[in-house]
Amino acid sequence: MLTHLDSLGRASMVDVTDKAVTAREAVAEARVRMLPQTLQLIQQGGHPKGDVFAVARIAGIQAAKKTHELIPLCHPLLLTSIKVELQADGEDSVLIRAVCKLAGQTGVEMEALTAASVAALTIYDMCKAVDRGMVIEGVRLLEKLGGKSGHWQVQA
Repeated sequence: MLTHLDSLGRASMVDVTDKAVTAREAVAEARVRMLPQTLQLIQQGGHPKGDVFAVARIAGIQAAKKTHELIPLCHPLLLTSIKVELQADGEDSVLIRAVCKLAGQTGVEMEALTAASVAALTIYDMCKAVDRGMVIEGVRLLEKLGGKSGHWQVQA
């Protein structure tokens, strides 16, 4: 059953008024594939726009906080923790992992996915002058904890 539709099939925000406040957490990831020399430029700190990982991390954190402004039916949430980690993965990609937490009445999956996505977009934006062929891929939820549905984890 789709929870964002009312009895007439119209889009509507889910009413969470009567849901219990519980600890919730979500982990999401994204990957940016690029030319090996682009990754080297990032790692060596030689990018003319500055520290790509630092800017992407801050962009991801900001994006998580603004998810409800970007995705129409998301609730505004009082996130208590947002972590965005970026690391080189092999010679031609950056792996981004975002973790969002709160004590609340609705989950934080969309916030974690938004954080990972915007961090990836920021890498693309900062590096497009040297590598327009970058590919953003593998945006996905890895794990969610808390709430009525409990614990879910992607199968390896």
